[in-house]
Amino acid sequence: MTTLAGAQVRPLGLAGAPDSQSGFASIAHGAGVNFFFFYGLNFDGMVDGVRRLLRHDRDEVFVATGTESRDLSRMRDDLDAVRRKLDVDAIDLFFAEYVSPADDLDDVLGKGGAIDEIRKWKDEGKVRYVGATAHSRPLSLSLIGSGRIQVLMHRYNMAHRKSEEEVLPAAIDAGVPVVAFTCTRWGSLLEGHAGWPGRIPSAADCYRFVLQHTAVALALTAPATEKQLRQNVTVLTEPREPAPDEMSDWKAYGDLVYGEGGDAFETRWP
Repeated sequence: MTTLAGAQVRPLGLAGAPDSQSGFASIAHGAGVNFFFFYGLNFDGMVDGVRRLLRHDRDEVFVATGTESRDLSRMRDDLDAVRRKLDVDAIDLFFAEYVSPADDLDDVLGKGGAIDEIRKWKDEGKVRYVGATAHSRPLSLSLIGSGRIQVLMHRYNMAHRKSEEEVLPAAIDAGVPVVAFTCTRWGSLLEGHAGWPGRIPSAADCYRFVLQHTAVALALTAPATEKQLRQNVTVLTEPREPAPDEMSDWKAYGDLVYGEGGDAFETRWP
């Protein structure tokens, strides 16, 4: 993935969160972040910050968003609303968001489905890359195997590592870069565990862990505060790979945190 100016996206991307402040985008960009994602226009702070960046640095800023809708008319409305809000001709990456077991896969990948629609926008110059987001590993394999998406956003972190068995290798084989999300497992990896005697990972540790996999093009961070943001961007400003013993520790820690996967959300999404 590259910006309009031809620069590769950096390995840490800023994602919108309910608490995102409009200044976050500028701070992140100053630290080297050039990939910005918001799930929808309701993330006001993030959208406002990205819009400000685009006024002066459109060619250097990579904007990603998408829609959960599978209705083609609604999808077009969502795309046009984002383009108007940001005052841009094209969105760099548009996702069919939240592809789940509740979806009829034909509505996503079938003829005239959501991916077909986004690919049409790419041909029209309204979108530069076609993507999909999914928690489910079987669905992620279907999306990759279809040969119809260019980017996959997928859950991957210290606790959720089963994607290493099939999904991430398939992405490498297909040349589909992976955008990793929930890298801190919704913040739970930062809380420690009663059975863990060692150091608790920081958010930056979580991103470095995810980025060590060659399938992962970038990790998304969605800080709630400016302090968290400045700590997280050290992944770019102080780059380093986890040592082998660190990787071993973080995997053991992730196993403890995951436990039996008893959280209802996690058991619902294999």
